[in-house]
Amino acid sequence: MGIHIVKRDACPLWKKALFYLAAVAAALVVCGILLLAMGVNPLTYYSRMFTMGMVGNKIAYKTFENYLNVFVPLALTSVALSLAFKMRFWNIGGEGQFIVGAIAASTVALKLKPPIVVALNNSEFSFSVSFGPILSELITLVLMCLAAMLAAGLYGALVAALKVKFGTNETLLTLMLNYVALYTLTFLGDKKADWNFFLQEESARPVFQSFSDTAAFPRIMLGKFGLNICVILTLIIGVLVFVYLRYTKRGYEINVVGDSAGTAHYAGMKVNRIVLRTVFLSACLIGLAAAFKMGTTGVLSTTITGDVGWTGIIVAWLAQLNTAAIFVVSALISMLHYGSVQANTMFSNVDSSFANMLQGVILFLVLTADFFIRFRIVRTKKGGNQ
Repeated sequence: MGIHIVKRDACPLWKKALFYLAAVAAALVVCGILLLAMGVNPLTYYSRMFTMGMVGNKIAYKTFENYLNVFVPLALTSVALSLAFKMRFWNIGGEGQFIVGAIAASTVALKLKPPIVVALNNSEFSFSVSFGPILSELITLVLMCLAAMLAAGLYGALVAALKVKFGTNETLLTLMLNYVALYTLTFLGDKKADWNFFLQEESARPVFQSFSDTAAFPRIMLGKFGLNICVILTLIIGVLVFVYLRYTKRGYEINVVGDSAGTAHYAGMKVNRIVLRTVFLSACLIGLAAAFKMGTTGVLSTTITGDVGWTGIIVAWLAQLNTAAIFVVSALISMLHYGSVQANTMFSNVDSSFANMLQGVILFLVLTADFFIRFRIVRTKKGGNQ
C-alpha cells in the first residue's frame, strides 16, 4: 500500500470557500488556546479585535479613520506587488521601494513650503508667481506623489535592468536593497547636521521634522467622519489595475510572460521591455502608497512602512494575485493588525506581536488548504489499485 499525491481536475467554488473558512477557523482555535493559556478569554479578545473596539465607543468614527490609514498603504502595495508576481518576477523589495518613495515625498514636502513662489531674475527683468494656499497644497501633493513614484520606480527598475541584462536573481537583489533603503533612512534619522533638513533644527536630539499643512491630503467630511481622499484614489487605482490586466494588450503580455517567457519570445513579444515596464510600474505604485502614507501621517519615521512590504507579499498570495480579492484580504489583515492593537489595550498581558503570530498561523493553514484544493491524497494497494 502506498500514498500518492494526485492533482485535482477541478474544485467547486463552494468547496474552495469551505476549505479557506475551515483554515481561518482552525487558526483562530489554535491562537484561542494560546490566549486561554495566558488567562485571556479568547471570545472577548476576538470580539474586541474584529470590532476594533468601536462597539460602545463614542469616537468610533476616529477609530475607523485610523483603520483606513492602515488599509490604504497595504492594499495599494499588495496590488503593486501582484503586478510583478503575475510575471513571475519575485519583487521582495516592497519595503525598500516604500522607504525610498517616502524619503522622496518627504523631500518635496519639506522643501516646498507655502506660499510656493516661482521666480526668474536676471539683469534685464524679473518675474515671479506666487500660488495661493489651495493651489500650493495641490502642487505640493502632486509633486510628492510624482517624486515618490519616480524614486521608487527607478529603485525597482534597477533590479529589473540587472536581471534582463545579466540574468541576476531578483529575489536576492530586491531583498538586499530593502536593507540599503532602511539603513539610509536610519542614517537620516540619526545624523544631526546642517545639511539634514529632515530633522528639526531646534531639537537637541534627532527628531524628524513635521510637514506643513500643504503636504496633507484633504478629507471629505461626512458628519464627524473624515474620509481621506487617498481611500478613494486607492480604490480607483485598483479598478484601473484590474482593467489593465484583464482588458489591455500590455496586461495580456504580463500574463503570457508569467506563463512562459519562451512562448512570449516565440510570439514576438519583447520580453525584456515588458519586464522593465512592469517592474517599474509595480515599484511606482509602491512609491505612490508611500506618498499617500506621508501625506496622511505628516512626518517621516524609521517605522513608516508598517511592514506593508512584507505583509503585502502575504496578502497578494492569499488573494491568489486577484486584484479584487486583494482588497478584501487587505481589509481583513488590516482589521487583524489594527484590531489587535485595540484589543491589547484591554488585555495588557497579550504581547503586541500576537497579531503577527495569528497572521502567520492563518497563512500556514490557508496554504495547507490551498494544497488540498489543488491536490488530493490517494492510497494505492500493492497491485496499483486505488
